Amino acid sequence: MLRLLPFKKRLASAAAVREHVRKLALQPVLHEPKGVGRGVAVSRKDAAGWPMYQTAPSAGPDGGNIVFFLHGGGYINEIVRAHWRIIGMLSREAGVRCVVPIYPLAPRRTAGEVVPATGELLRRLLGEAGPAKVLVIGNSAGAGLGLAAAQWLRDHGHRQPNGLVLISPGVNALLDSPERKMLAARDPLLDIPGTIEGARLYAGDLDVAHPYVSPLNGDFHGLAPMIVFSGTRDLLYPDSINLAAKARAAGVPVELHLRKGQPHNYPGLPTPEGREARAIILRAVARGLA
Repeated sequence: MLRLLPFKKRLASAAAVREHVRKLALQPVLHEPKGVGRGVAVSRKDAAGWPMYQTAPSAGPDGGNIVFFLHGGGYINEIVRAHWRIIGMLSREAGVRCVVPIYPLAPRRTAGEVVPATGELLRRLLGEAGPAKVLVIGNSAGAGLGLAAAQWLRDHGHRQPNGLVLISPGVNALLDSPERKMLAARDPLLDIPGTIEGARLYAGDLDVAHPYVSPLNGDFHGLAPMIVFSGTRDLLYPDSINLAAKARAAGVPVELHLRKGQPHNYPGLPTPEGREARAIILRAVARGLA
């Protein structure tokens, strides 16, 4: 069923990505919350020139832990209803507040600006959180941005969030391992040429191997504990294995959930495996990961 969706076609070539970006530039920007569901209060307070949304349980909007949520979309697509459903679930079922920055997209903004700005927003949130624990949750490109922002915090002498939850993380824009072509044929959503082109647009003047774009190449020492989700029908899954290994080697606690036969972003799917992954995430955010 996933193969019937247009995502893989849009990533079939660099030209297809550029045409998709061209069409998006002609459309109004739509990022308003849709699909958060009942029992969730939504507010907006912009910061650093970015739209910033916050969700919270309607019955208790001021308590609980905090999730800093970074959406996926290959750095070229806006947040969508599927992301808002997960955000609403987190607030409703785990009782947490979610802070959702609508970061600017490539090519009009690139990694050299987006990563430090995201890190600064996260630094401010950590300073204002009080006793609440703060977790970063990102999927795909958002997971890569979250990891890069955590590395930026560490490099600039700021404290880490309490944990990172990385869903099908995009952390290696090179896609240079030998098994990628075989994985691309099996992946119902992602393809190599378009994924690389999206990363190139996001890199801007940086090399795509730069840790802002490919945080797998960054230093992992001193980072927050991590939970990583990936599936073996995901073009990106070898990087999750390498990420977990690199984190462990640096002394960072990491929990890798690698599910056989599961596609990109499987924790968001209405499947038994997706429900199991969401239950793990809900428990982690409710307790602050530890």
